[in-house]
Amino acid sequence: MPINPSPDPRSSMWAWIAHDLRLYRERRGQSGQAVARLLNVGRSSISRLENDQARLTEDQAVILDKAWDTGGHFTLMVWYASKGHDPEWFRQHVEIERRARVIKIWDLAWIPGLFQTQDYARASLLAGRLAGGFSDITDLLEARLLRQQILHQDEPPVLLVLIWEPLLAVPVGGPEVMRDQLRHLLEVSHLPNTSVRVVPTAAGAHIGLDGCFKIMTSGGSDVAYVEAPGGGRLVPTSAEVLSYAIWWDTIGQEALPAGASRELVTRYMEGMQ
Repeated sequence: MPINPSPDPRSSMWAWIAHDLRLYRERRGQSGQAVARLLNVGRSSISRLENDQARLTEDQAVILDKAWDTGGHFTLMVWYASKGHDPEWFRQHVEIERRARVIKIWDLAWIPGLFQTQDYARASLLAGRLAGGFSDITDLLEARLLRQQILHQDEPPVLLVLIWEPLLAVPVGGPEVMRDQLRHLLEVSHLPNTSVRVVPTAAGAHIGLDGCFKIMTSGGSDVAYVEAPGGGRLVPTSAEVLSYAIWWDTIGQEALPAGASRELVTRYMEGMQ
């Protein structure tokens, strides 16, 4: 059976980790199945790790360093990779999002991309001047709308969404586009697998004002994705992901119940001039 070549270690820090994982394994004469048992994951997970389709976690790096007596090689590499920017993070985030069983979102700037109408998405992308990884705005818009297919698959993920009230008042794309967007937000909030709750401005200052993020649960593990201008950051380490989980719960304590949230969205929709 042909084996895919290792990723180019010069392309990113994560590609270097994937390259070295295969290199160290083969030097020790171990099979992918043996490493899978060591890390307590499926054999396919090792293939994804070695092909830079998944991220080695901090806990997994510690296990490998101890078993292979590397002197902390993988732990240090994961630490450095987690601190720097990687242009592949967004692509990895989309793949994790596609496979996630539970997605928790906090957004204070835009209606979350999974819930955006085409016109709202176009307006937001034009305003942000984003084109990372895509040739033009058309490709970027198509990619964003394509992500929404997970809402209609046979087993859609559970979506638990918190949004900041002020974003409901911004007429992105103009009043008509925004009214349609808020109407759509109300529609998706009624899906059986979806919860949309609004954190009111009356909550005052809270930890959510520090920035947007999402937490995705896939394969029994959690990964966070933190939004940032020009591209976000994946957070695969368990300790840091736990911090975001606590922050999401803390923000949620300030949110209105689902029914009251819909009433508030309706008021903004009806008042959009």
